[in-house]
Amino acid sequence: MALKVSIITATYNSSKTVLDTLHSLQKQSYPHIEHIIIDGLSTDNTIDLIKSTNFKGDIHSGKDKGIYDAMNKGIGFANGDIVGILNSDDFYAEETIIEEVVSLFNQTGCDAVYGDLVYVDGVDTSIIKRMWVSGGYERKNFLKGWMPPHPTFFVRKELYEKYGLFNISLWGAADYELMLRFLYKYEAKAAYLPKVLVNMRIGGQSNTSLINRLRANLEDRQAWKLNKIKPHWYTLFLKPLRKLNQFFGKGLS
Repeated sequence: MALKVSIITATYNSSKTVLDTLHSLQKQSYPHIEHIIIDGLSTDNTIDLIKSTNFKGDIHSGKDKGIYDAMNKGIGFANGDIVGILNSDDFYAEETIIEEVVSLFNQTGCDAVYGDLVYVDGVDTSIIKRMWVSGGYERKNFLKGWMPPHPTFFVRKELYEKYGLFNISLWGAADYELMLRFLYKYEAKAAYLPKVLVNMRIGGQSNTSLINRLRANLEDRQAWKLNKIKPHWYTLFLKPLRKLNQFFGKGLS
């Protein structure tokens, strides 16, 4: 039986970008996809735009406690074997991405698949600003400040059921904490798809200022503490430094 894939998109006043997100998913070659949109009561025309595309997925509107809470709600509604997150200002790099992800799940029997990510200009998405090349998976790399780009992270739904959802007490590091929990603490099996899976518009909240970056670093420390595991003394110093590689050379991070 073919694996079903649930893609979750959290929206809030996303009218400027959401159509790119929707179209990139609607063009996917893999047929067994459900798209779940969790809207935080947008006050612009986000929902009207979504409906204008003859959207065949599910839209759930309501107040939430932030993007990670919205993602948790989406996971709760998901009926797929595999769950992926596609933010409302991101879009898939090619029409075969989901098909290739599912193929890797089938070939390896893994619990999670991840790949590479490109940061593009917020207006002209043909302009590449940074590139995040993840590299092959080794659990010990978390101790060296490594993490995969969360928008490329696809997980069997059973992992959420077994190990829990996003920790919404974390402002900007809930994705890091979740991947640390799944892959490092519980040693879920991950497989790397060596290609760009997602284009992300530049401007993540944890990188918009020095204060936000410091706050994110403190939350990275909290992620280890919450899981009752200890990093090396240098682990969390290396994590932000690894981002510098995204601007130069091959972008290894």
